[in-house]
Amino acid sequence: MTTDLQVVPARRGRAVRVAKGQAIQIINTHGQQVVDTWCFNADDLSEFMSMEHLHASLQGIFPAKGDGLATNRRRPILMLEEDTSPGRHDTIIAACDVHRYAALGCRDYHDNCTDNLHAALGQVNLRAPDCPAPLNLWMNIPLGPDGKIIWGEPLSKPGDYVMLRAMMDCIVVMSTCPQDMIPINGAACQPTEVHYRLIG
Repeated sequence: MTTDLQVVPARRGRAVRVAKGQAIQIINTHGQQVVDTWCFNADDLSEFMSMEHLHASLQGIFPAKGDGLATNRRRPILMLEEDTSPGRHDTIIAACDVHRYAALGCRDYHDNCTDNLHAALGQVNLRAPDCPAPLNLWMNIPLGPDGKIIWGEPLSKPGDYVMLRAMMDCIVVMSTCPQDMIPINGAACQPTEVHYRLIG
């Protein structure tokens, strides 16, 4: 069974229940949008996809096709089954929040991925105790030999997608990153919507 395409509006978040064995296809509709992505055990939100634990299981920082994405209990919650993009997805940068935008000089409230996570979970009557570090799909953060990072532009093109297969019943949360002060969503600094659907 494949569901119809659904939208995650620009600057907003969505939470989706994905049953074990199902896959969620997340599509970078316009090619330049970063999608902060979280995944929680549907039966126990204290278990979640963890970037710190993922680094240990991958022995690296870039997940690739066929990799299991580990939880904080060191077991796979999702598998990266397909990826049509160049495969640059960030696993080291925290979700943006009001404090990040204040540090960048924003004086008013700014939409942010941390608030999007909590709002999206609230829409399905769930609450996470904290905001884990997300898998930042299509966020291009080159790491230099000196350990310094660069805030790069996405390498993806319109229509690129990832397919994430659920290894347990889970809740996937996506936030179309509202960052418009540095070019992580492309040189135009213009967040856009993305699309997703469930398969299987």
